Amino acid sequence: MNELEVLVEGVYKTYFSGSEEIRVLRNTNLRASLGESVAVVGTSGCGKSTLLNLIGGLDRVDSGTIRACGYDVDKLSEKGLTAYRSRGVGFVFQFHYLLKDFTALENVMLPALMAGTANRVAKKDAGLLLERVRMSDRSSHFPAQLSGGERQRVALARALVNNPDLVLADEPTGNLDENHKAIVSDLLFSETAESGKVLILATHSQDLASRANFRLRLSEGKLS
Repeated sequence: MNELEVLVEGVYKTYFSGSEEIRVLRNTNLRASLGESVAVVGTSGCGKSTLLNLIGGLDRVDSGTIRACGYDVDKLSEKGLTAYRSRGVGFVFQFHYLLKDFTALENVMLPALMAGTANRVAKKDAGLLLERVRMSDRSSHFPAQLSGGERQRVALARALVNNPDLVLADEPTGNLDENHKAIVSDLLFSETAESGKVLILATHSQDLASRANFRLRLSEGKLS
């Protein structure tokens, strides 16, 4: 396959709750290339978040293969997964998960610093990203001083700071009012498209899903 693709082939994932076996993904397949966006829709609990977690290396497959932008994700060691998540993937979640004692600028800088980027470079890159998501005037504010939409824009900047090839967004507008939903979705698609990234998002929003290049429904563990 092309190293600039995301390929999910024959993935199975089962969880156990007591004696109950919950088959979340069954022979799940997905393919996306750089510059493409894919929306995964489906009912609550159908496995959308699980799929994104597997692609992002936050969880491991039971069987099947996942390749993302040159990484054999399903074969990586824990050290390899850490490197992949740090450099290869940007995560945007429904909840922003910003650190409350860090400013917006510091929150965006943090993944770059953890990846070994020099402080001066990380600060410059973070500042430029906050400008791109129209948050430069709030860079010195703490999360508690920001609205929900503003916090999510900071979270998007944080996801992009290491210039990943792949962005995974799990219900990125789920907690926002209509105005901020529009702002965040505009920024999410424009920032990933302009830089030629793969965007895979899980969403209940039909409006958000309709903006993706491809829309797939996850049902009974399979994408169609």
